[in-house]
Amino acid sequence: MFKKVLIAEDFYSINIALIQTLENMGVTQIEHAKYCDDALLKAKKALQDNSPFDLLISDLSFETDYRTVTIASGEELIAAIRLLQPSIPVLVYTVEDKSFVVKSLVEDIHVNAFVHKGRNSISQLKTAMETILFGGTFVSQNLTHALKENAFNEIEDYDEQLLLHLSNGDTIEEIEQIFKNQNIKPNSKSYIEKRISKLKDIFKAKTTIHLVSLAKDMGII
Repeated sequence: MFKKVLIAEDFYSINIALIQTLENMGVTQIEHAKYCDDALLKAKKALQDNSPFDLLISDLSFETDYRTVTIASGEELIAAIRLLQPSIPVLVYTVEDKSFVVKSLVEDIHVNAFVHKGRNSISQLKTAMETILFGGTFVSQNLTHALKENAFNEIEDYDEQLLLHLSNGDTIEEIEQIFKNQNIKPNSKSYIEKRISKLKDIFKAKTTIHLVSLAKDMGII
């Protein structure tokens, strides 16, 4: 079983439930952070102390408050920690259930498990951790369809808004700020870039201009 686990989760009650579950599974060292910036600092310190974490459990969305943060989303945190520690297993624990998010995190970012918060999520967490230990990938049963669906059928409101802003001539940096202001998530620059690249693959578009043109022709925007 994993011995040292880092939890990035901003809700106290969920943190407590996660810690109790991990302790019952025999995890001996558990650290948690309410902010992604703090989680990254803990990961850096663990590496400096030659005692790295052997599992990251992270939510995707973190509520904003009075504190100014550098890393605002779980997706950004995963990318930052993976730069430091490329082989660290990652378990995403979230209420997010959009198909394209699940598919992107599992197939593009290569998270090891995607557990949907719900009634049976604690038992699924245990199964997910055991699956990771044996080299497998786990996705909550109610979301496994996301990995089987044709990508073209996964165009959702998020993509439509992204394509609309691209058609208006907004830059990726401007779209990032607009999404953050409107609390549209995921809203990191890296995710937006990856999603645009994925949309190009879906539409078989050679350029962003070509992508927008195809989206207009198909009546999506």
